[in-house]
Amino acid sequence: MQFSRAIKSSTQSLPSPDGRYVATVFGSVVNVRAVSGLEVINVVKLGQDFAGPVLSFQWSPSSRLLLIVDAERVRVASALDGSFSATVRNHVAAGTKPAYVGFGASDAEICVISSFGLKFTVFDLASSKATEIGSPKVFSSSSASRCFSLRPETRHLALLTRASGKDMVSIHGYPSRELQRSWAPDTIDAQALAWSLDGRWLVVWESPAHGHRVLFYTSDGHAFKTWSGPADPFPEDRDYALGGGVKSVEFSADARYLAIGDFSRSVSLLSMSSVTETIRLRHPKTLVPKESLQVWQEQIAVAHAGPIIHTFLRTTQAISPAPALRDNSEPISGCASISFDPSSVLVATRQDDSPGTVWIWDVQAAELRAVLLFHGNVATLLWHPRIPETLLVRCEGDQYNGLIFAWDPLSEGPRSVDFVPHLPGAKAVGRVRSMWLGFDPSSYPSVFFSDAQNYVLACLGDTDHGPTPWGEAESAGTSPSGERHQQREESPLHLVPASGMRSEVPDLEDVDGCSELEDTFVHKR
Repeated sequence: MQFSRAIKSSTQSLPSPDGRYVATVFGSVVNVRAVSGLEVINVVKLGQDFAGPVLSFQWSPSSRLLLIVDAERVRVASALDGSFSATVRNHVAAGTKPAYVGFGASDAEICVISSFGLKFTVFDLASSKATEIGSPKVFSSSSASRCFSLRPETRHLALLTRASGKDMVSIHGYPSRELQRSWAPDTIDAQALAWSLDGRWLVVWESPAHGHRVLFYTSDGHAFKTWSGPADPFPEDRDYALGGGVKSVEFSADARYLAIGDFSRSVSLLSMSSVTETIRLRHPKTLVPKESLQVWQEQIAVAHAGPIIHTFLRTTQAISPAPALRDNSEPISGCASISFDPSSVLVATRQDDSPGTVWIWDVQAAELRAVLLFHGNVATLLWHPRIPETLLVRCEGDQYNGLIFAWDPLSEGPRSVDFVPHLPGAKAVGRVRSMWLGFDPSSYPSVFFSDAQNYVLACLGDTDHGPTPWGEAESAGTSPSGERHQQREESPLHLVPASGMRSEVPDLEDVDGCSELEDTFVHKR
């Protein structure tokens, strides 16, 4: 693998979604560098009235625009040149901070949720108009984005609101955001909503305190089905109805499955072709390695006057994941996170009662294929957005400062990538972040790593005989242990290939550019 030189950074530094650029905020300017060559290609001036600090800093999904938010203004500017600039003043009441600010269905649309969920505002930068909707259902700033969802292709906005103790779901057309339909879902205290990735279904789920309840609506708002928990739970979960309900919900990348995690040790997978539960993934308390199940345990060694060495040993004996360490006796349980890889062949989960363990499942076979056991709690769990079956893991703790792990089915366990030797002073300063660079799948996977002062890029493939994504001349160090990630013909996990599944739900009409909702029964034969 190869590393770039360290680039001066700040606490606000982000790679673009397409992986071609990196933008960094310095005071009242934003520097934009091209990954290819690592040269500054544009400097965006925020103006003397920029008050700071930065409350939100984002790229648009197209990698063309940048959004910079302070307490008084929302600024949107072209990242590559001076072709576009817009400012929204007084987006929230004076003296308050927005609960959420981000791009909407297009680069010209900005969504703002004010403090305490007082209103949801959509700013159209193309027409300089704003649409306000009162009482969005916001529990906290960290969960504010779950009260709305944008439908793929048609860009309809679905919004969850609450007034007079009653939940309401409304659908708004694009780009006018005029109300097209609204209804009161059959919920007591709805937690969130989301469009399926193919736009066929709108899913609303109840808060955990009110049990297992997930409601499925057609794209035009007609109630279709309600899921009330596993129909045939495992014996260990026979009392699941007495406990907490839905905790996490995640669609697969191909929109075939909806994974639902609760406070038990199981995850339910619903087939979206029929909206029925087809798979249950049960996290065992004791792991018994076998040919089809790889169990990798982290080994930490301290070299004399040298760095800490992290390696992984494949376990051949039964082992139990390490439990969570807490200062009090309050038990914790349930699925903390669910994440599908871009091919929807693998799904990674993490349980609250064993936060240092990553479980990797084969979706088609409904079997556990790999378990990664870390000594520290897992803080970041990211599949590569374009390269299938390639996982990035980062753990909490001083012994993991500047360290990430990369895993795929062909690797001999997770491989550590240490960025500390490539940072000035050989140490990471302040809060660190790591994420994939979203390059074309034909290239090797690359990682963006940043602390409060610098960022470094790393290419994880065998680039000793070829240029890196940022150019051969920019390489600052190499490692002979790089391996190719593109050869996936013989996976040691014996993955079941995704088979064609005939959907029982007819395809939606091509309504791109149209904001009219479909009639539920227009396709009935």
